[in-house]
Amino acid sequence: MLSGRITLTQFMNEEQRHIEGATGDFTGLINDIATASKVIANYVGKGALLATGKELNQKIEAMANEVMLETGIATRHLAALASEDMEGIKEAQPRGKYLLTFDPLNGSGNLDINFQTGTIFSIMRAPDPKRKPKVEDFLRPGREILAAGMVQYGASTRLILTTGLGVNGFTLDREIGEYVLTHPKITIPQEASTFAINASNERYWEPPVRRYVHECMQGKDGPRGKDFGMRWVASLVAEAYRILTRGGVFLYPHDQRTREQGGRLGLIYEANPIAFIIEQAGGAAITGRNRILDIQPTELHQRAPFIFGSKDEVERIHRYHQEYVEGKDLESYDMPLFSSRSLFR
Repeated sequence: MLSGRITLTQFMNEEQRHIEGATGDFTGLINDIATASKVIANYVGKGALLATGKELNQKIEAMANEVMLETGIATRHLAALASEDMEGIKEAQPRGKYLLTFDPLNGSGNLDINFQTGTIFSIMRAPDPKRKPKVEDFLRPGREILAAGMVQYGASTRLILTTGLGVNGFTLDREIGEYVLTHPKITIPQEASTFAINASNERYWEPPVRRYVHECMQGKDGPRGKDFGMRWVASLVAEAYRILTRGGVFLYPHDQRTREQGGRLGLIYEANPIAFIIEQAGGAAITGRNRILDIQPTELHQRAPFIFGSKDEVERIHRYHQEYVEGKDLESYDMPLFSSRSLFR
């Protein structure tokens, strides 16, 4: 029994009343994506029963991509789809009025160690559902997203969703096969005491990132006056969920290795949807220098640096980047951590 809890379908029936231009098509699309995620959760749960090693990672990711494509096309609510795992776009017939982008199985490289993975998606309105969709329809700033979500496949299957009216979390009740609202109105805690970054890349970081991490690692004896914990689980969905519920900041910044390709994470399939969720929960998301959701994409698989989390921490990191670019407060960068690498001498 649901014991008075609200299912995703019930929630969306009420939510769409407050979304301009939304109809039953929009609710139907969200429910169809949720259905696809249940199939993917089943595949992920089978794990090594399907394959082993790298073959497991590749096989389940391919299966997840196929499920999202087939479900999206069958919804009748979409004009076209774009997946991180394919080139170009796929037109849906009959043609609906929405566009769907997705990363079918983010963190699939963790499957062979039985760690968390997830599906990330975003929805936009098609510019003109009457004409044939084209790639340029998807090349719009993230601020134009209508809805975004991520599904976390772990000990439980959890759907985090925003339609631009705040962020809500739903947990899959496997006994009834329904997502149930368990985390209403999620707000990121502003008091941050953790940061997530791959410290093995420290030699490649820009000075503003080095400055921020150095200050955090000095703890209560440093300029921040408190101790910080460092996290890194190499799963964007897991990192985002922890920040949504516990606060903190995640950094995959510009560095020496990723500069030519623009960054490490996909702008359209990863950064934009997560940034939209984070901002809706009261946080902030930047490249270091600019707001993620203001970037004008130029290609489907464009990459970007990505820093997000508790608003005060993100704003501090942004300020450090500004000060560095403007040549201000240079003494803050003249510390042993910075002088230890010849790149920044």
